[in-house]
Amino acid sequence: MTPDTLAAALERELPPGTTVSPPGGVWPALLVEPSSLLDLARVLRDHPDFRFTLLAELTAVDFWPREPRFAVIYLLVAPELRHRLQMKLMLPGTDPRVPTVTGIWPAANWLEREVWDLFGIAFDGHPDPRRLLMPDDWEGFPLRKDYPVQIDQRVRTAEPMQVTPEEFEANLQRDRLDRARTPPR
Repeated sequence: MTPDTLAAALERELPPGTTVSPPGGVWPALLVEPSSLLDLARVLRDHPDFRFTLLAELTAVDFWPREPRFAVIYLLVAPELRHRLQMKLMLPGTDPRVPTVTGIWPAANWLEREVWDLFGIAFDGHPDPRRLLMPDDWEGFPLRKDYPVQIDQRVRTAEPMQVTPEEFEANLQRDRLDRARTPPR
């Protein structure tokens, strides 16, 4: 199936309100309403003509000061059929939220955490919504365009563990003994 025929098949199968742009480059693109994301994602994964079983990338873009401010972009691949697809959601600048797709594409777990950590876009229903890249006590979201560039913020997390030379040597000896007892694979 060519990118043009894939775009035509998508137009026939997808719910109203989903805009399919013809492939100007390599991939067709969908503009999706956040409320229909989960239903659409299931169709894209389960429909025999699509089978987008791989979420290759999930990222975001900040268009500040424009509204809608954020775009969340999903890059999908159907390995068996050699299809590729871009799916985009537009979100407002105040309280940007989108449902999680971790139940559909498990690879979204860390990708959604990364987008939340750097852009502040919340993924409702995410199984582990902790920071991934920034320290837990970090304030703000560094990839937002209105984030202050010249910051002087010390990280307030734990100090590096300090050991005495004797403790270090004991740890080395214990490690050597463990390696000697464990047969190589």
